[in-house]
Parts: sequence; C-alpha cells; structure tokens
Amino acid sequence: MNKRILAIGGGQGKGRETLPPEKLAIDAYIAAEARKIAGDRRPCGLFIPTASHDCMPYYNTFHKVFTGKFDIKTDVALTVNRDLDMEKLKGKLERADFLYVGGGNTVFMLEQWKATGLLGLIRETYERGMFIVGLSAGGICWFEDMYSDSVIEGEYRMYKGLGWLKGKISPHYNERMLDFDEIVRYNRFCAWGIEDDAAVEFVNGEPVKTVSSGGKVWLLDGSGNELVKRELQRG
Repeated sequence: MNKRILAIGGGQGKGRETLPPEKLAIDAYIAAEARKIAGDRRPCGLFIPTASHDCMPYYNTFHKVFTGKFDIKTDVALTVNRDLDMEKLKGKLERADFLYVGGGNTVFMLEQWKATGLLGLIRETYERGMFIVGLSAGGICWFEDMYSDSVIEGEYRMYKGLGWLKGKISPHYNERMLDFDEIVRYNRFCAWGIEDDAAVEFVNGEPVKTVSSGGKVWLLDGSGNELVKRELQRG
C-alpha cells in the first residue's frame, strides 16, 4: 500500500467554515481524496488534537468544515489526562478514511503518543496506507528535524521528529522565513519551508503534489556558499 502524508504549513484555524471556497482548497482536496478512499460509503475523518491538549473547540471547527461543507462524518481521538481504551481507539483508527492531526505543541504531542501507545497505532495505519493529514505540529512531526518553539514559546530551535519523512522543515514559513533561512544557510543543509495555507503531499516518502489555499511550498538549499530557494509547484 502507498504510504501518504499531506503536510500543511498552518493557517487553517478557527472560523474557517465561514471562508470562501478558494480559501478551502486544501480541505476540498482532502474531502475529495476521502471520497475516493471510501467508495460507496460516506467517508469519515478522525481528528487527533493531542498537540492542542485535546482542545474541543478545535475539533468543533474541524467538524463544521468537513461535515458542514463536505458531508464527511467526523470523529475525535482524545488521549490527554484520561485512561485510554486502546481497543476503542484502534477501532476509531480502523473506521477512518483519513487521519487529521491538528496543530499545537509538537514535542508534547510526540511524548504523549509514545507514552500512551497511540504512536504505534498511528504507525500501523500509516504502513497499511492510511491517508494522514497534519497541520503545523501535525504536519512537521513526521520529518527528521522540525523548527518549533514547542518547549519555550517564542524560542525557536530544531527538534527531532519521527523521521518517517526525510529532511528538515519549518511550518508557518511566511512568518519564520528570515530566522529559518539563516539557520539553513549557516548550517548548510537542505530543508522544507511550508507557508500557511499551503500543503505538500508525500507518497512513499517522495513529494508528489502541492495544494494551495493561497500559500506556497519552498525547497531551501543551504549546502553551497549562498542559500538557494525554489518554490515547489507540483500538481
């Protein structure tokens, strides 16, 4: 089975159910892919809000968009400050046509996933071809290294990710461009910069498609004497 991850840079927050269609292009793409996966069934999306400490208003926005706009069933996997029924959680994952991992504190999210056993379940669904979508924290956690202020708000640095996708990455690149560019140039590595309202899809570890609701996806190469930036456009 093809292993798929759609990494969104950010910008898909509260109130997006009121946005015009052009601002919902990423959500529309996710919904269309979910319908392909579901076939004759009504598709279902499972929201994982661990990074936001299981913020229910965040899930409510997800529900309003995907059920209200695209007629997709939604469910939520809550894992913070509670005893988990792993069989019930596994059932939610098995019934879903796509997972949507929300934003927030990336380091906390990964620690929580490891402590609860959720990471193993997500890994199993990824290996069997589940369509995984992630925004901000949920979009960068799959990479080898990620640029985040998860430990101290406002203090950005590189943290280790899961390493399921190769490379280093910054979400919200439009907001962090100057600082991240300097890190890439100084350390002479290559990286991804994903702006708000932009996404890049990986299939079996390779980038195959970009989707935009107004933002851009950038490839950064600091391996030479100068930083080279190239917009990735792949339909």
